[in-house]
Amino acid sequence: MKIPMPPEVGAILKIISGSGYESFIVGGCVRDSLLGRAPQDWDITTNAKPETVVEIFEHKGYKVTLTGLKHGTVTLVKNREHYEVTTYRVDGLYEDSRRPGSVQFTSSIQEDLSRRDFTINAMAYNYIDGLIDCFNGYEDLQNKMVRCVGDPFSRFQEDALRMMRAIRFTAQLSFKLDPAAKDGISNNAYLLQNISKERIREEFSKIITADKPSSYIRDMISVGLMKYIIPEIYGCIGFEQHNPNHDKDVLNHILDVLDHTEGDLILRLSALFHDIGKPQTFTMDEKGIGHFYTHHLRSAHMAEVIMKRLRYDNKSIEQVAILVREHMSRYEKPRAAVLKKFINRVGIENLDRLFKLQIADIKGSAYRDNTSIIIRLKEAVEKVLNEKQPLSVKELEISGYDLMQLGISQGKRIGEILNELMEIVLDYPEFNEKEKLLELAREIQERTV
Repeated sequence: MKIPMPPEVGAILKIISGSGYESFIVGGCVRDSLLGRAPQDWDITTNAKPETVVEIFEHKGYKVTLTGLKHGTVTLVKNREHYEVTTYRVDGLYEDSRRPGSVQFTSSIQEDLSRRDFTINAMAYNYIDGLIDCFNGYEDLQNKMVRCVGDPFSRFQEDALRMMRAIRFTAQLSFKLDPAAKDGISNNAYLLQNISKERIREEFSKIITADKPSSYIRDMISVGLMKYIIPEIYGCIGFEQHNPNHDKDVLNHILDVLDHTEGDLILRLSALFHDIGKPQTFTMDEKGIGHFYTHHLRSAHMAEVIMKRLRYDNKSIEQVAILVREHMSRYEKPRAAVLKKFINRVGIENLDRLFKLQIADIKGSAYRDNTSIIIRLKEAVEKVLNEKQPLSVKELEISGYDLMQLGISQGKRIGEILNELMEIVLDYPEFNEKEKLLELAREIQERTV
């Protein structure tokens, strides 16, 4: 077995071995190479102590940076590329469910690999010794299995983020989760409370953008992790809709919609949250038909709360909230003015995502082929956009300064008049001429004085 690696990585291994020490590529780059995937990073491990690595490379044309000396890591920089070289180590006691309180260097590659999370990440390789696989990681790759190194309970007690990483690897690689690992997560899920929201968000975003994410969401629910990520989703489990438009309970509908969207993070989050407020807005009429009036508004509010809790950025929160709030906006033969207001509410940059969400929503319902209304809406919107008619106040042929020249006081009143003029122009785009708008502005001001 031979794993190809970038020439510079091979050169680093050769320099270390030429200095009388062992060195291997290790972890994810070995895993991905064996899977035929392009590695994102090339991590190197060695029995040389950090100070020895510094001595070896400081005169070899590399810039040497002591990025993690406490944990044995030295970063080598050449041609603007960064390569991390870490000394074999064993970890001390984990004190915060995330990182060891101390590390101890070791001369054994086997001991170093034994501290790692999953067997598929616990392999090392060089051209001299070949593949070092003490825990049958290669076999697990072939069997498409995510399995812990050693006892799962201990691995997750040490670092609770590993539970999220286990689900993430099953999602990204389309692997299965080892039953023992699944039990270990179930018994330790509560430890996720000790992990930063930013770390959880990072792993969750990778999971939800994987192919067919519904099964991994189900896994997180079944093992109890979701209680510490999005507990609101448990209210959707088994919540029957009692509506002829739906043949699934709320959670299964949400997950079906999720699987019908492409792997764009904003779109996937919108699909996950689009109906999360339904249980809180449920009513049933005298005929036994269930209704969820204003559920789109409740769901949009809940999406904002959840995403802020998970430390998503403000722009992403705003985009998801808009898509969730507007996912029920469907029009039959709308007037141009209605379409323009719709475009303004959604934002041109969000329109394509909204149409995809609406189509996915229909495909997740009882009448999954009835997407023609969305296709017609999309065509009507495209027609308006192609006509390049004014859609917002900034596209009016007058400004606040022009209104002040009429004697209108600067402040809130300027904005009110501009908005009223915009409403007129949405219906009558031919009025978007400076003189006509000034005349209309005078009339509006005289009417309200």
